[in-house]
Amino acid sequence: MKKHHVSEVEAVEVEQGAKGVTIRWLLTEKMGAATFVMRHFEIAPGGYTPRHAHVWEHEVYILSGAGIVVGNGRDNPFQAGDAILMPGDEEHQFRNTGTEPVTMLCLIPARESECVQR
Repeated sequence: MKKHHVSEVEAVEVEQGAKGVTIRWLLTEKMGAATFVMRHFEIAPGGYTPRHAHVWEHEVYILSGAGIVVGNGRDNPFQAGDAILMPGDEEHQFRNTGTEPVTMLCLIPARESECVQR
């Protein structure tokens, strides 16, 4: 078993195409996660993730805050407690439209994590 607190993982600024976003790689293949990688994102008020698409799906759970997720070619509001499935090849972007940080967990297939890790 592996266990650690989110505060023990370095927050890295997401730079390319993003504004006000940090990522923490909570569970990775290097830690023994063979199937899924778990990431923790924080998006500052007015911030956004890059608008992009990739072949793999990912699952997102909103821990706090509210905003808009672009998906299916339209803006979709989200709030704390929402679970979002983003299919592969669908262009998407998360935007914080509120006054407090958005925090969320995002899971992706472990085999794809090397494509997006530094």
